[in-house]
Amino acid sequence: MGEFTVDDATKRIYESLQADNVDIDKRIADLKAALAREGLKEAVFDPVKLVQGNREGRKRMKAYFRQRGVTVKFPN
Repeated sequence: MGEFTVDDATKRIYESLQADNVDIDKRIADLKAALAREGLKEAVFDPVKLVQGNREGRKRMKAYFRQRGVTVKFPN
């Protein structure tokens, strides 16, 4: 597992989401490790870049990531 920055890990998650969630669990683990290294507690995602950026899609994403130990936030 390479060491990614939070920005790199976030970009890789966007790519995974665009590719029908290929390797999403690995990408989430990379993000979780990057957050820990950088001392951050939550990841911020842009809903415009999500496949399903509506309210339901955001809630599903938050729940899935939360189950894997990552808190997700969306800007207002």
